[in-house]
Amino acid sequence: MRLKTAIYLVCTGLITVSQWGLATPSLYKNEKHIEFIANSGEQTQAIEGYYMVPENRDNPTSRMIRVNYVRFSATGKIKGAPIVYLAGGPGGSGIATAKWRRFPLFMALREYGDVIALDQRGTGASQQPDACTSDVKIPLNKKVSEATISAKYHQAANQCVAHWKSQGVDVKAYNTVQNAYDIDSLREHLQADKVTLWGISYGSHLALAAMKLFPERLDKVIIASAEGLEQTVKQPAMSDKYFTDIQTVIDQQPLKGLVPNLPTLIKRVHDKLDIKPIILEVPNKDGSKLTMLFQKQHMRMLSSMMIADPNQYLAMLIHIYLGIDSGNTDLLVQVLQRGIFKDEAISFKLMPLVMDVASGISDSRLKLVNQQAKTSLLGDMLNFPMPMLNRFDASFDLGDTFREAPKNNIPTLLFTGTLDGRTYPQEQRSAVRGLTNLTQVMVKNAGHNLYTSSKEVLDVMKLFLAGEKVTQSHIDLPTPDLSFNQ
Repeated sequence: MRLKTAIYLVCTGLITVSQWGLATPSLYKNEKHIEFIANSGEQTQAIEGYYMVPENRDNPTSRMIRVNYVRFSATGKIKGAPIVYLAGGPGGSGIATAKWRRFPLFMALREYGDVIALDQRGTGASQQPDACTSDVKIPLNKKVSEATISAKYHQAANQCVAHWKSQGVDVKAYNTVQNAYDIDSLREHLQADKVTLWGISYGSHLALAAMKLFPERLDKVIIASAEGLEQTVKQPAMSDKYFTDIQTVIDQQPLKGLVPNLPTLIKRVHDKLDIKPIILEVPNKDGSKLTMLFQKQHMRMLSSMMIADPNQYLAMLIHIYLGIDSGNTDLLVQVLQRGIFKDEAISFKLMPLVMDVASGISDSRLKLVNQQAKTSLLGDMLNFPMPMLNRFDASFDLGDTFREAPKNNIPTLLFTGTLDGRTYPQEQRSAVRGLTNLTQVMVKNAGHNLYTSSKEVLDVMKLFLAGEKVTQSHIDLPTPDLSFNQ
């Protein structure tokens, strides 16, 4: 760096000078330098910060709450708009995500601007009330109807809302609109004209909301596994299609001999569990055993947890079905030992509970979902506890206007996995139908969490952020191996 340039940057406050005479990124309000350590052990210099926002912008006397982030300073010659990472869930932590498998992506994208790992309101390091444990329990050792489960979850949710309100929390403020405006407050905090959004799953839901609320303050948008504003509750029929698509993968492998028809296998096992649930003794870590009457709703819930990606978990799930079908529950018990079902009272975290209930579902879509759930393999369990808790407090619902798809020409890049078991490709196309400056890249054989599925994904992201035209419409991954070796 030339001396005159360095002096200019220091004098204008764009950089500071450390005791070693090296340029270090300048700090905004409430920021400090840290050594960021990824779970892999890799380390990098970063900046930890926070900013204050009204808990509820619709209330003039609202208290202020803290929103935290980690900022990785730009390394490129041309510093573009800050790139804000929006985690999924809802309830995921952007900071925690930066420590895990996507750490290399956070580092690589610094070439195009500061990269911000944001902990959305009520998540991670940001200010949030404690999780609430109700006094409502659903016995694991007795057969329980869906109506009983619904009634108990409503009771527990109302208890927890009352608990949070008693602590002075404005529960209604934890919705996607308030969450989106936190992004614009971050933009102001960083003294930026615009920001670029980078999200996945619920993070894409949040990005789509921001695109409606303040499009003029967004530079670019990168999303994967898009969840539309009307798609908090997924169509059960799409889950059935997913299992049919997985069968086409099975047909290419020796597993076909054991699983000639996956949907038929799943239905057969569910029917068996409905007629005669299985009594299981699940070992606990302390040496005790949990007695569980394993029922159809438990199997549906377990399946919903394991189908997001066509990887080891899906392979394991298929073999759990095979085991139950033949009377062998060893693999099932092995998975349940991880504490998936607990003999404890129902508990909630505020942010994920209210965010989903607030985004909600329109009456017409709910009618469709309920109709499909009657015959669908997983019923409506993929979104549990939605739509069961839909409008348990009607004041939370953001309304059908919120759920309308955005319409604008912000440069947007969408990655869609053809084997996504959570946000289905057909639904993703509907979610972005109003975006006129959209580039969609289909990632063949990828699932829901696809950002690290191929180096080509990052290559396309970099091309897009550089302002170059993305002409690539497909990325091909190898066929997933669904054999399972215990």
